[in-house]
Amino acid sequence: MRLYRTFTFVFTSIATGLAAAFLVLVFKPDFLGEPQYSASPVMTLARQEGPVSYADAVQKTAPAVVNIFTTTLTRREAHPFFSDPLFRRFFGEELSQPRVEKRNNLGSGVIVNKNGYIITNHHVIENASEIRVVLRDGRSMAARVVGTDPETDLAVLQASGEDFPVAQLGRSEDLQIGDVVLAIGNGFGLGQTVTMGIVSALGRQSLGLTSYDNFIQTDAAINPGNSGGALINPYGDVIGINTAIYTKSGGSEGVGFAIPAQLVNKVFKQIRDKGRVVRGWIGVTTTQAVTPELAQALGLGDAKGLLIAQILRNGPADKAGIKPGDVIQKVNGIEAKTARVMVDLVADIQPGEDVKIELTRDGNSQTVHVEVIERPTNLD
Repeated sequence: MRLYRTFTFVFTSIATGLAAAFLVLVFKPDFLGEPQYSASPVMTLARQEGPVSYADAVQKTAPAVVNIFTTTLTRREAHPFFSDPLFRRFFGEELSQPRVEKRNNLGSGVIVNKNGYIITNHHVIENASEIRVVLRDGRSMAARVVGTDPETDLAVLQASGEDFPVAQLGRSEDLQIGDVVLAIGNGFGLGQTVTMGIVSALGRQSLGLTSYDNFIQTDAAINPGNSGGALINPYGDVIGINTAIYTKSGGSEGVGFAIPAQLVNKVFKQIRDKGRVVRGWIGVTTTQAVTPELAQALGLGDAKGLLIAQILRNGPADKAGIKPGDVIQKVNGIEAKTARVMVDLVADIQPGEDVKIELTRDGNSQTVHVEVIERPTNLD
């Protein structure tokens, strides 16, 4: 009898425990500390996976980022008062002579070729009488200007030395808003400095900074002295050249702009091979995107594209029969959605080649072939 009672007690306890455990697992699965799994499919976003440290990326590129120091000599004429004969009689000739003033400037640059070719901003070396570059390893050397392109604010230098570290230009066209980026340069002349942020916007235009503006916007701190430095991705590839900041205080306020590597590479190759940048042009000087309101006001129907407002007399477009009031729809088969798109498409065509322009005039479609010429350098 005693054995039977013991067996009954043990069996009842076990059964009660199993029942309680079952109820807990069904109604309170988190009570035991186990995770709950959603029935929703799990998405793996590769772009969200990033390193804890970006030291490897910096180490890959930073040796190829140089500090640039320039000296500019300017001639300052004496005030006409100092040229008065009476003044010169009492104070001599010295004050009446022009004075030469020396001004120093600083910036950054990126070595992109084993032969010492350096990419920087045009405004960093503009009118410089002397240019010196200092590498991260402490080497200091003179540099010469190979060529400049004020319309993109880019310049190419060549340093007089050997055994140069080289940075790798990446694919800026693969960038997305939110990607992590790092800026490397000589901020405030303190020496090489690295800052981090994200891509805030892409394709920034109409900023009035350059004629061909298509900037990467970033909140990575870019300060005076960073101009011409590298904007890199987490893998150490240069995806932009830091160029400008929006600031009210003189320092970084989280709005910086960089020239995309795709454009940088295109300009660099032309300057390296030709000493200058050659762009195509057809003499269409003023266009405006056709909006529904504009189309209705001008009686253009459902026309879409770019309305030509002005062309150069006897220019390529004029000679080909294009007229103000025509609406350009495609350039070499690509839709001309904005003036920037059309300008860039034509600029990439070599002078002497033809470009196919599809347009509408008075509601009728036409195709015109225009011979491209080199874009004049004195255009605003």
